[in-house]
Amino acid sequence: MPPPIRRIGLLTGGGDCPGLNPVIRAVVRKSLSLDLKVVGIRNGWKGLIEKDTFPMDIHSVTGILHRGGTILGTSRTNPYKDPKQLKALQSNVQALGLEALIAIGGEDTLGVALRLHEEGLKVIGVPKTIDNDLANTDYTFGFDTAVNIAMESIDRLHTTAESHNRIMVVEVMGRHAGWIAVYAGIAGGADCILIPELPIQVDEVCAAIQRRHARGRNFSIVVVAEGAEFAAGQTTIQDKRLDEFGHVRLGGIGDTLGKLIEEKTGFETRVTVLGHVQRGGTPTAFDRVLGTRFGVKAVELVLKGEFGKMVSLQGNAIVSVPIESAVKKLKTVDTELYEIAKIFFG
Repeated sequence: MPPPIRRIGLLTGGGDCPGLNPVIRAVVRKSLSLDLKVVGIRNGWKGLIEKDTFPMDIHSVTGILHRGGTILGTSRTNPYKDPKQLKALQSNVQALGLEALIAIGGEDTLGVALRLHEEGLKVIGVPKTIDNDLANTDYTFGFDTAVNIAMESIDRLHTTAESHNRIMVVEVMGRHAGWIAVYAGIAGGADCILIPELPIQVDEVCAAIQRRHARGRNFSIVVVAEGAEFAAGQTTIQDKRLDEFGHVRLGGIGDTLGKLIEEKTGFETRVTVLGHVQRGGTPTAFDRVLGTRFGVKAVELVLKGEFGKMVSLQGNAIVSVPIESAVKKLKTVDTELYEIAKIFFG
């Protein structure tokens, strides 16, 4: 029988999001209650490559529950891009005496975690993405906060749109999936919601706006996800340079769409890009509780030896699922939800 795990490494990778600190806090507090040691790894996989770590104790996580971002820092480092970095990472795991690793991140971070597990590293995953597009979990923390921020912004834009008889285009996050757009759009009373799962039909958008004007509603709110496309494979980008996981920086779909709407309808149109404001600030109660439950469960999985697994919300239960099942395909917006949203278009 293998000796019990006593020393755990903990890192956060990819984009920051509200709820990361509650997870970190829960991992540390649960570990300390079991007399386990936690080594904090700064800036994701980069910290493990560079051996940038520190011992975590109760003082490390005091007062962080309500804070956005991550006290560990984060990066989009991919150790599999450089054999030397991968070798350094593997060597540092041994040098630091890490018997297990908890990796908190999205598709890219967990993709690295899966490969490391397949090569023998004892890894547990915690799903994180405000886009809510990781498969095999009902929700990821950060999503609820992002939706509430977007909803509040839409609420505020309603009053200025109505005052000036304008069309307001609101660009929200969502690279491959339109969960934020649909949830925030429904909750905020948007008149049209455009998502990556379906090509944008500009004429249909304009027709819906014109129907509203015909019945005396001289303003409209259009919500569009940043990854929405006018045609398959034609995303709007800010920068063609690729990050270490092969992603371009999206952005600009709102401006393009706004110009087309104004051109085709003749109605004055303004564009608001919410951008990183959706990632920042205080997490909602839902995200604090979900992050806490994820962190506690992750430590329990370490003790049970369920490596290569990820914590997951299924209904109201926190369970374990294979990391592979979460990263092999994206969770996109289901048809039923979007059909509900369409009832309120125009």
